[in-house]
Formats: sequence, structure tokens, C-alpha cells
Amino acid sequence: MRWDHLRLDGDPGPEPPLIERRAVARTFDTPEFRGMTFYEVRARTVVNKVPEASRMPFRWTINPYRGCSHACVYCFARRTHEYLDMDAGADFDSRIVVKVNAAERVRAELASPRWRGEHIALGANVDCYQRAEGRYRLMPGILTALRDAANPFSVLTKGSLILRDLPILREAAGRAAVSAAVSVGSVDTDLWRLAEPGTPPPRRRLAVCTALNEAGIGCGVLMGPVIPCLSDSPAQLDAAVRQIAEAGATWVSAITLHLRPGAREWFMAWLRAHHPELIVPYTRLYGSGAYAPREYQDDVARQVRDLAARYGIGDRAAHRPAPPSPPPPEPPRQLSLL
Repeated sequence: MRWDHLRLDGDPGPEPPLIERRAVARTFDTPEFRGMTFYEVRARTVVNKVPEASRMPFRWTINPYRGCSHACVYCFARRTHEYLDMDAGADFDSRIVVKVNAAERVRAELASPRWRGEHIALGANVDCYQRAEGRYRLMPGILTALRDAANPFSVLTKGSLILRDLPILREAAGRAAVSAAVSVGSVDTDLWRLAEPGTPPPRRRLAVCTALNEAGIGCGVLMGPVIPCLSDSPAQLDAAVRQIAEAGATWVSAITLHLRPGAREWFMAWLRAHHPELIVPYTRLYGSGAYAPREYQDDVARQVRDLAARYGIGDRAAHRPAPPSPPPPEPPRQLSLL
């Protein structure tokens, strides 16, 4: 994402941060938005290239929001809020940047002669179907622009609001490759309440997966992240993959927790408050970097692959509704000449 134009150049002196000088700040006195501030900005670009050094399997993203009310304690995007002179903790959860011209910019950028029609990933940084989308409704315009350009894309979300846009998704899928994924790292409701307090519960997200597949939009599940010592036991992985299979997911893939700067500090403070007994194990696992040891990651991935095979995930035919039975043949009748 190219947000350097929102950085401060030099010492701002007595003036407020650039994001506050150039944005329209709004608050809404409704229960779902209480305590939150929205900064409405006009972005220069919305279709953004992923840095070459990234581990992401795609080259282009669209993210209409910055910050996320899902408030996942581990979110890797937290540090990006510091570029806007906000903190990576509570500000990331409650001070949301809204690119109000996102649909307009997507349409213009896809029409550029330089654009080559490459796959675009939506929701790869923060969730494009977080609560703010219910008010700002940026995604219908974005999806319509992608549909009209017949541009392939995928959507990753923890939100259920994606089902509102099913008609546009189906139209887009008739013109280009379109897929979706829901993120469900665990089906433990106690862990969900603590670690992902602003998201729909895991079972509701799996119901979204079912609905998307039934509507013809191929949807898998990203088990992201699997959290060491909290959601990685064999029994917990088995329960998650079993429910994912029951939801009819076309695929499942696991990623383990990674703790980049910004996210690391916020997560460790949360861990200290709720699971202080895990501070030492985490210091061993993540003491030298953002990622758990490769052998640990590989072991989790192997267990999930084995469970997926056991429960038949990936065999799409196994999850399709049975076709209706043909009507029984009519009994033979005597022909008449009259």
C-alpha cells in the first residue's frame, strides 16, 4: 500500500498530524461504532503492488480501509498505523482510515493502458468487510469495477457482510476467475472472544463459507493463525478441520502465528494479561524473529494436511448437494387411434 503521502515530512510543529489535517474525521453515536473515529480520505492509488520481499503469493492488493475494528490481537498489519502517527494498538482497533474514493480509483486504475489484468487480492492487509463497510459500502463499487473489467480477484475475510454482495460476486465470476476464503484459525469460542473480539464467531464464518460455495463462489478456509499453545493441540486442530469440512470448504491451509514489530508488542502484552504462563515458551519460540521455527510450522501444516485428507476436503464433489432425483417414469399407456 502506498500511504507515504500521509506521512509527516519533518517536524510538524504545533500542527496536528497530517492524517488529521487532510482527513475528514467522523464519529457515529451508535453502539457498534461507539469509541471509534473514522478518517475519510481520498487515496491516490488503491490497486497497490506487493513489495518484492513479501511472502504473499500474489502481486496486487486492494485495501479500502486502514486499521480494523476486528481488533485481532495478532494482526500483522498493526505497524502500518504508525506510518500515520497513530499507535499499533488501540488506535489500530478504533481509528479507521476510510478511502472514500476507492471504487472510483479502482475503475480508473484498471482502465489504465499499463494495467495487465493480473489477479488482485482483496482483504490481504485488513478486512474489507469489517464493521465500517456496513456504513460506507465501498465494496459493491469495487467489485462492480472488477466485474466490468473482467479482472480476476479473490477475497479473504472474517466478516459475514460479504454475503450482501453475492449478486455482484456471481456476476463477476461469470466473466473472470473469482474465489473467496474465510479466515478461521480456531473453533475455540473462548479463545475467539479473547483474541478476535470484533469478529463474527467461528461457526458464523464457516456458515459464510457454506453459503458462498452453494452460490457457486469457490470458498476455502485459511486457518490463520494457528496460535502456539492455544490452538495447536491435535484435538484442537482436529475439531477445526472437521468443522471446516462440514462447512463444505473447497480447501484448507494453515499458517502459524507470526509476530512482526507492532503486532509483537501488542500480542505479548495481551499474552501477559491472559496467559502469563506462556511468556517463557513464546520467548523461546519467537526470541530470534517474527516467525516460529520452521520445524514447528511444518509440523502444524502436516497435521492439517493429514486431517484435510481424512475429512475429504478438496474433493468438491463430496460437498456438493446431491442432485434432485429424476421423476419416476410414467407407466406404459395403450395408444389410441381416436
